Amino acid sequence: MSDESQTGQAGGVPDGVRGYGSGGVSTVISVEDVAREAKKIAEEGPTVVALEGLAKNDAFLTINDLRAGYGKMEILHDFNLRIAKGQSLCLIGPNGAGKSTVLHSIFGFTNIFGGSIVAGGQDVTALSPQQKLKNAGIAYILQEKSVFPGMTVEENLLMGGFLKDSVDQAREATERVFQKYDRLAERRNKPAGVLSGGERRLLEISRALVMEPEILLVDEPSIGLEPRFIDMVFEILDDLQRVEGKTIVMVEQNAKKGLEFADIGYVLVSGETALAGTGDELLQNPEVGRLFLGG
Repeated sequence: MSDESQTGQAGGVPDGVRGYGSGGVSTVISVEDVAREAKKIAEEGPTVVALEGLAKNDAFLTINDLRAGYGKMEILHDFNLRIAKGQSLCLIGPNGAGKSTVLHSIFGFTNIFGGSIVAGGQDVTALSPQQKLKNAGIAYILQEKSVFPGMTVEENLLMGGFLKDSVDQAREATERVFQKYDRLAERRNKPAGVLSGGERRLLEISRALVMEPEILLVDEPSIGLEPRFIDMVFEILDDLQRVEGKTIVMVEQNAKKGLEFADIGYVLVSGETALAGTGDELLQNPEVGRLFLGG
């Protein structure tokens, strides 16, 4: 029997194994084992005082004891989050940990069973997604394939301004995007469907910017992209944070890339925060490395 047939596929990864490891068989760990072992990292999650410290004791976005989910199913259990204005926070953890549910809850896509969400001093817990975008400055950047391929780049951007008070305001905001990103300006009359993967991701991010938000919720920015485009997307996000002062909350399956980018990292397990620290601290944590960084 060949080596490949013994392992199930080329590269030495057994059939049915799904997980975060990127090395050989000895370093691959299943999603189920990741979730099980991640629970052992900390007997109890970080205190609210610790989370406040990571946010420089000046939180701009605050989640307090949030219980949220879909239908009657509770996914997040007494979840807390703190991030200061102009900071970035990356959520990592095993599949099903509730990472995207955090973003969905902030933006209004879940049922809230308890707790609160406060942005810029405003309680936004019960606001609709439209109200959060227009009145609270919170924008959600979806995962891949959210552009309208048959519409031009300019038309896609104008769609991002649908809550502006007038078409003229939407056009003015669109022009500001074109001034910032030459790559899009050069393709303003081209169908979005002809853009490269990196350009489409740039368009998705830029469409959210038309409403001039303060908080960006970014779901899997690297998903489906070639490595050369991944670096470009993170450079764009870095510019939005460092230069424009945007507050960024991100879910990123590429845990190493996400933690390298972010000021703060949370490790979620079963709807709760098992660990929190600076991005660098979590990168250096051997257990986080073993479970989420491929060794």
